[in-house]
Amino acid sequence: MSEPLFPDVVVNGQRIPAAQVAAEAQHHAAPRGKPGLAWRAAARAMAVRALLLQEARRRGLRPAPAELAPGRFETEEEALIRALLDEAVAPPAPDEAAVRAEWARDPGRFRAPPLWEVSHILVQCDPRDAAAREAALRRARELAERVRARPRDFARIAQESSDCASRAAGGALGQLRPGDCAPEFEAALRRMSPGEITAEPVLSRHGWHVIRLEARADGPPLPYESARGRILEAMEKAAWARAARAFVAELAARAQISGVDLAPPHGAGGAAETAAAPG
Repeated sequence: MSEPLFPDVVVNGQRIPAAQVAAEAQHHAAPRGKPGLAWRAAARAMAVRALLLQEARRRGLRPAPAELAPGRFETEEEALIRALLDEAVAPPAPDEAAVRAEWARDPGRFRAPPLWEVSHILVQCDPRDAAAREAALRRARELAERVRARPRDFARIAQESSDCASRAAGGALGQLRPGDCAPEFEAALRRMSPGEITAEPVLSRHGWHVIRLEARADGPPLPYESARGRILEAMEKAAWARAARAFVAELAARAQISGVDLAPPHGAGGAAETAAAPG
């Protein structure tokens, strides 16, 4: 009899049914037509979570769930994983010489926030309404084709068609800094060059945006004293991630696991951080 395509996962005798993994796989991205990649990512994350919970209970940890937001607390399992990682993963902080060396490697990477001059056309919709979202996308794509074909008419088309109050100014939003607009809008700006119009409309909580980046002023390089905190935080996060991967790899090496492969390069790294994340 052939092996099942998606077998149950077993971690030190604890069985995780394939159906449970399949339900979790919905939360893991994979290319269209390749559900096996999402299934394997979910199986790894669930296996790592099982390993961490088993170790936390072996150590007799009994943490109180922390409050994540007003009235919202960790689950018991989330609290156990947090307490275990707090106890087991404690990499040394980077020393001052290492932080300075990271800055000196390329000081131009550490700059003051950029300034963007932006215009847009908004096709408003409720992104949670699938039918409205798709209808708005079709209209936004039509408008994007028009302004890409006739860039000089952007302001006129914005005045005629945008659902944003900025239509009175031809879609001009003025100068924006990081944090001034929706995260999806800002992410698009970071990828754009001056004069560029987004190839595809950008969805935010307000609807679909056709964006034109009029100009961009990159912030000047920061001196070491100003960049130090940002560099130190990034180095600490990277050190913690490496230590978490090593800790999970150590647990996996001692465990009996079937139905999923936790070996590098696809193994413990991101799954450890996924398992540790609340929610």
